[in-house]
Amino acid sequence: MTSVVLSIGSNLGDRLARLQSVVDGLGDAVIAISPAYETAPWGGLEQGPFLNAVLIADDPALDGQGWLRRAQEFEQAAGRIRGERWGPRSLDVDLIACHSADGEVFSLENNLTLPHPLAHLRAFVMIPWLDIDPDAQLTVAGGPQPVARLVTELEPADRDGVRPSGLVLERGSTS
Repeated sequence: MTSVVLSIGSNLGDRLARLQSVVDGLGDAVIAISPAYETAPWGGLEQGPFLNAVLIADDPALDGQGWLRRAQEFEQAAGRIRGERWGPRSLDVDLIACHSADGEVFSLENNLTLPHPLAHLRAFVMIPWLDIDPDAQLTVAGGPQPVARLVTELEPADRDGVRPSGLVLERGSTS
């Protein structure tokens, strides 16, 4: 395994600092960072807006399970409590897709499904990802699909719920 697409989000506390903690924690492994977007909550629960971003990172030493462990370590460090599904969270770090030298990695393990099975339905993932990789593809329904096309298939209200925040995450920050 070498690279991963990560979706990061927070709607509790200092949202930007929590997202920045992932960028800082990944250090030199970070290849690309999307702008931060303010997004409507997903999943139908009443809660505050999220800040979301997408990162692309590379670490040849990590496989899918290794990336999952890293994601969970970031969440734990931010005080993430796994309560209500799609509920408020201090930090959410989701693996969207992983790639090795041989191409996209697929997983159907109990704790890890790759590519992320709902990513193509989430404007807060697709729009930031498209910002940093206009040629991105995600396997959906058995075949690779351009993320640019998947964005156009999202409900207009979902796309409109993903708004530029004007906030940026930076490599080498000391937040």
